[in-house]
Amino acid sequence: IAFFVMYLFAEFDDAANLLAANPDATTISIDEPSEVPKNKHSRLQQSGREEDDELLGTDDSDKTELLAGQKKSAPFWTFEYYQTFFDVDTYQVLDRIKGSVFPVPGKNFVRLYIRSNPDLYGPFWICATLVFAIVVSGNLSNFFIHLGKPTYRYVPEFRKVSIAATTIYAYAWLVPLALWGFLMWRNSKVMNIVSYSFLEIVCVYGYSLFIYIPTAILWIIPQKVVRWVLVMFSLCLSGSVLVMTFWPAVRDDNRRIALATVGTIVLLHALLAVGCLAYFFDAPELDFPAPNIPAHNGTTVITKIQ
Repeated sequence: IAFFVMYLFAEFDDAANLLAANPDATTISIDEPSEVPKNKHSRLQQSGREEDDELLGTDDSDKTELLAGQKKSAPFWTFEYYQTFFDVDTYQVLDRIKGSVFPVPGKNFVRLYIRSNPDLYGPFWICATLVFAIVVSGNLSNFFIHLGKPTYRYVPEFRKVSIAATTIYAYAWLVPLALWGFLMWRNSKVMNIVSYSFLEIVCVYGYSLFIYIPTAILWIIPQKVVRWVLVMFSLCLSGSVLVMTFWPAVRDDNRRIALATVGTIVLLHALLAVGCLAYFFDAPELDFPAPNIPAHNGTTVITKIQ
C-alpha cells in the first residue's frame, strides 16, 4: 500500500510539472460529460420516414454485404450449400413465431427477426404442420357434423392431403417469388425502393402462416359464426405482419401502385384462409341414399320333421 501511495504522488508531481511548463495545455475532466457532436443531434431529430428507413435495414446494408463477402459460400450442388438455409436453433424459431403471432406496430419483422439469419426450416415445417392440421381437422369436422345419422358412413379423404399441400406450398413459394420479382422490377424504376431478398420474403410468408395452425384446429367447432370470427382474427394478425413488412418497401413508389401492391398481398392472404375454410370445413352436406333392404317375398319354408 505504501508503494502504491508513493507511485500516485509521483504521478501527481509529474502532472504538476507539465502544467507548470505549459499553462495553456488542455485538460480533460472525467466528471465533465463529453461534448456531443452537432451532427449527432441532427441525426436524432430526423423525421419518422427516416426512422422507417432504419427499420428496413438500409443503414446496415454495407455491413451486411461485407459480412456476406467474408463468408465462404459452397457450390449449389453440394449439401453444405443447402445446409446453411436450415442453420437455425429452436430459440430463434420460437422467437420468430412469437413475432409473427404478436406483431408490434412500427417494428419491421425482417429487420428484427429474419435479416440476421434467414432460414427455410421454420417455413417448411410450419407449412407441413398446417397441411395436416387442415386435413385432419376437416375430416373430424365432417365426422362430427354427420355423427348420429344412420345413413352416414365415415370414409377418410386422403386425397385432400395432396390438395392442401399443393395449395399451401404453392402459396408459400410462388407468391413470394412473384412479389420478389415485382420489387426487383420496381427497384429498377424507382431508386428509393428497397428490395428484400427472396429468402427473406419466403421467411415472412412462412412464419405468417403459423397462426392458421391453431385456427384450423378450432375450426372443428361446428358453428359457422365461430369459424368466421376465428378466420377474421387470424387474418388480421398475419395480414398485419405482411403489411408492416412490405409497406415501407413500396411507400416511395407511385401511390396507386403502392396501395395496389399491399392490397394484392392482403387479398391473396385472405383468399387462402377463406378458400381453406370453404373447401375443407364448409363443404355442402351430401344426401346419402337410404340403404337397400331386401324385401321378403312372403314365401315360407316348412321343414318336415320325421
